[in-house]
Amino acid sequence: MTPEATEPKAVRECDVLVIGAGAAGFAAAVTAARKGLKVIIAEKASYFGGTSAVSGGWVWVPCSAQARAAGVDDDLDKARTYLRGEMGQRYSAAHVDAYLETAPQALEFFARESDLEFELGPLYADYHPEAPGGVAGGRALVALPYDGRRLGREIRRLKPPVPETTFLGMAVGSGKELKHFFNVRRSAVSAAYVAMLLARFLCDKLFYGRGMRLTNGNALVARLARTAFASGVELRTEAPVRRLLGDRSGVTGALLAESSGDVEIQARHGVILAAGGFAHDTEMRKRLYPHVKAGSSHSSAVDPHVTGDTFRLVRDIGGEIIDDYANAAAWVPLSLVPRSGGGSGPFPHFIDRAKPGVIAVTRAGNRFVNEAVSYHDFVQALQAATPKGGEASCWLIADHPTIRKYGLGHVKPFPVPLRSALRSGYLKRGATLAELATTCDIEPVALEAAVRRYNATAEKGDDPEFGRGSTAYNRFLGDATRTPNPCVGPIQQGPFYAVRLVAGDLGTFAGIRTDEAARVLTSTGEAIPGLYAAGNDAASIMAGTYPGAGITLGPAITFGYIAALRAAEAKSAVAS
Repeated sequence: MTPEATEPKAVRECDVLVIGAGAAGFAAAVTAARKGLKVIIAEKASYFGGTSAVSGGWVWVPCSAQARAAGVDDDLDKARTYLRGEMGQRYSAAHVDAYLETAPQALEFFARESDLEFELGPLYADYHPEAPGGVAGGRALVALPYDGRRLGREIRRLKPPVPETTFLGMAVGSGKELKHFFNVRRSAVSAAYVAMLLARFLCDKLFYGRGMRLTNGNALVARLARTAFASGVELRTEAPVRRLLGDRSGVTGALLAESSGDVEIQARHGVILAAGGFAHDTEMRKRLYPHVKAGSSHSSAVDPHVTGDTFRLVRDIGGEIIDDYANAAAWVPLSLVPRSGGGSGPFPHFIDRAKPGVIAVTRAGNRFVNEAVSYHDFVQALQAATPKGGEASCWLIADHPTIRKYGLGHVKPFPVPLRSALRSGYLKRGATLAELATTCDIEPVALEAAVRRYNATAEKGDDPEFGRGSTAYNRFLGDATRTPNPCVGPIQQGPFYAVRLVAGDLGTFAGIRTDEAARVLTSTGEAIPGLYAAGNDAASIMAGTYPGAGITLGPAITFGYIAALRAAEAKSAVAS
């Protein structure tokens, strides 16, 4: 949002104006366009895709067509039971029912009407699969890889992957593909597959300047964007919204602050807010993030343009923000990777924490959590273990065989050298645990004691202190070749290594109050005509909980679809 201006330089008309060009925005735009509506997307950044484009590309959709075809034993009542247990008193039957019943339909619509396709992650468990209604796989789906050349010139405006999450600049798929990279030294098939991907990437770099085999969130956004452009959707980048046109009695468009002057967009049948939430709004962080309120710093993996602009727009016309969830954001532990030109980039720790021979300790030298739990649960435990006024950070610890087999954070497994990570200070090393502790400012006696307790039962595959490997989700992220427990192995052979983790987020849960039709609501529960919200702009229907992979993108796509259908209904009503 930018300061107030005078008369607009130009006026444009459309049926639907979408604010934000991520997964929710493109899902809404594609749906509206395929229903015959004229659509304009306004995007603040110079590129499209936002946080969605650098995400894992997963959606959480129980009872999808893919799951039914695979024979997954699931039903919507089981999913309701699971979500009710996760959310407790914040469970909204209206929102949950709308999501569970519509999400499979939305995926089928996009499979039929767009380039968007998903494949099932049959073993990707819910984050609490042991809870009533939880399952050990079959609800998470990932976007299939995509040929970026199909975007034509628009590939130049697609946000590329974050460098820290690539291998030599090449994005690696977060599904089956990633396992090939971990198995490259153990399987000739995996070695050949990885070599083929690298060869293709190098050719793409030579001819196009970037990899054209898009994966994960890049593939998801590109698939939707290609359909949007082919369907006549107009994308205006570098076009932040100055204000909405209208008030609580109805919204009819928005004023965009473009570099050439203000542009008034008149939207006949709706404005859909999908700008990604508030992750980089420092004032909201201070108010809503417990570790920040207690004096700790915070890092984010979210696109830097996500600053809560739409929240201020909605407040200005009487809309309400829900900001009292137990967790205002989707937490993730991040390590900060130094960049050669200065500064650092975030690396999210999704997988390495669960590998055998890796533990996490606080500065006091103590373990504080089952390291193989979900990233969201891990940071909640870190917040609880951080003294008031202290920094919400910890260290991942591993020995030499472990780091060379699995890597650690941004550090890749053998044969990639450790030199650059050690030289930059990202990776710490000590000949002994005591030496490592001194290097990292960890209490050495406590660290040695923590490792000794862990090692006492590690060879047998037991972790009586925290129960690593006790759930299907834990085991999914471990090493399936290690028995009896894929998540437990000793820390014995020096030198020893450490990487520092800090509390971070993947996006926000607090957001604009909406109903089950994605309509923005006032504090008294009235819908503001013509105004919708989806994605992280809308308050999460998961109410500050994180039940499984894709609980952000799944609702983003589904409620973007729902909002566009309502706009199409509004046009039909006027026409009749």
